[in-house]
Amino acid sequence: MTAGGADARSAHLPVLYAQVIEGLRVIPDGVYLDGTFGRGGHARGVLERLGPDGRLLLMDKDPEAIAVAERDFGGDARVSIRRGSFAELAQWDATDAGLDGVLLDLGVSSPQLDVAERGFSFGKDGPLDMRMDPAAGESAAQWLARADEREIADVLWTYGEERLSRRIARTLVARRAEQPITRTAQLADIIASAVPRGASKIHPATRSFQAIRIHINRELADLEVGLDAAYARIKVGGRLVVVSFHSLEDRIVKRFIAGHAKAPPGNRRMPVPQPFIPTLREIDGAQRADEAELAANPRARSAVLRIAERLAGDGVEVSP
Repeated sequence: MTAGGADARSAHLPVLYAQVIEGLRVIPDGVYLDGTFGRGGHARGVLERLGPDGRLLLMDKDPEAIAVAERDFGGDARVSIRRGSFAELAQWDATDAGLDGVLLDLGVSSPQLDVAERGFSFGKDGPLDMRMDPAAGESAAQWLARADEREIADVLWTYGEERLSRRIARTLVARRAEQPITRTAQLADIIASAVPRGASKIHPATRSFQAIRIHINRELADLEVGLDAAYARIKVGGRLVVVSFHSLEDRIVKRFIAGHAKAPPGNRRMPVPQPFIPTLREIDGAQRADEAELAANPRARSAVLRIAERLAGDGVEVSP
């Protein structure tokens, strides 16, 4: 997630920029993949550290992000660009020889939030879309028009941890029978009408909007597949760097790293203890933005950075 607005040349840096670049540990002739290009803040940092023989692979679902990548990086011979989810990174031939680092900066980007027409934000009225790739799958409006009350409630609870999910779902189904729900402000007002007013400063639609966005874009499913794909492509000594903005995302990343870095708890039912050979090493645990960054960019408050280094042990080719 970027800290700035829609201007790709903004002086603002992405969240946890310095920690991410340090975590990737860029070598001049290395091959790196940024699976969530956004507006290129991290990509610029990587390119500054790459030599003439280095390579940077850029991916993003969002066609607007890809347009920025083509405009700003398309003329650099070290850069290759592909539109698509990072879940598909292992299907890209450019990754076949292995990667020295993979970066995943999860969640919705600031430009997506700031453009009303994308439908991500309840703070800006616009069409209720929420798709990171507007050409793929159904929009939030289309899903809300067809999903039954139980499915809506399950999504709000599972992905938004919304304790009033059933009440909100019931209200949405009742209101859509009167009028189609097609605008972000309309959805936010309906949710607010179902939630008692309290002392919280958080808008009552925050969790629901987050949950619907995660569901529409299959964000958690893509993350699980993408982590496996990155693991399969990262060379020994290479780094996996992931920035999460949601506890469910971070939980998946944390468990993934631990599953390859730490031996599982012993099982007395097993007749012979199974040997465990770690293939990842966690670097520095969970990292968060400091007070200076939070003051400049409040959106960094929920960001969690995790870094892991690929180890030998399962037949992975060792970098020279």
